[in-house]
Formats: sequence, structure tokens, C-alpha cells
Amino acid sequence: MTTLYDVPAEDLNEAVAERLAEEDEVQEPDWLKFAKTGVGRELPPEQEDFWQLRAASLLRKVAVDGPTGVGALRTAYGGTKQGSNRYVVRPDQTTDGSGKIVRRALQQLEEAGYVQTAEGEGRRITAEGQSLLDDVAGEVLEALDRPELERYA
Repeated sequence: MTTLYDVPAEDLNEAVAERLAEEDEVQEPDWLKFAKTGVGRELPPEQEDFWQLRAASLLRKVAVDGPTGVGALRTAYGGTKQGSNRYVVRPDQTTDGSGKIVRRALQQLEEAGYVQTAEGEGRRITAEGQSLLDDVAGEVLEALDRPELERYA
């Protein structure tokens, strides 16, 4: 049986995003066109399917690292911000990602039944969420034409 660990994360996230786009529970909020994805960003995301990709990535991260909280996920989706604009003399500083985006996507995944809240621990994957990831991983592995992954087929 193929699991989420057997396929590349990028391919798995794209396939899960396509599956999530078909569902009514995981929909892009109206405010997303105005929101930045983190403190170190200047503009909102430009990808058409940004919300589904972020939700799919969050689902995979909760499955791999769970139980995990919003704070740890903000750090994972953060980036760096340069020191000075005129003279780059100060080293880059790390910044957190947007907590609103992470929290709202997790709430939508929770409404869909893929994630559940563990009291005092954060969020963890449900059996339905694990099943979704493993089923999509099997489909992705069949569709991949990469020789280094043939041993998993």
C-alpha cells in the first residue's frame, strides 16, 4: 500500500489540491485577495489555486508532524526579511507566516473532517484525512514516470 511518504511532496500537494477544489468545505475566503502570506511579504499571493495548495500542504504537514499547532505552522510557512534597503549590512531576519491563513485553512479542513483538534496539543490528522492522502499518493505514484520511484510501485 502506498503512503504519503512514498511520493514527492510537491506532486502530492498538487493532486490533493485538485481533490480539495472539488469539495465545498475548502473554499477561498473573500479577504484572501487583500491578505499577505506573511510579515516579510509585500503583496498577496498571485496563484489561482493558492488556497487549495496551502490547504493541501497544511494537511500533509499535520499528517507528518502532528499533532502540531498554528504557531509551529506559522514558523514553517515563514520566510526571511532583509535588514536595510540601502546598505545590506544586517543579516536577514526570520519572519512568521500569516496566522489567519493557517488558522482558517485548518478550520476548513476540520469542517471537512480531515483534521481534528487535540486538546492542549494542537491539530492532528483524522483517519479520513490519512485515507485521502494515502489514496491520492497511490494515484500520484501510478501517474509518475520517474525511474527512481519504480521500486515503490
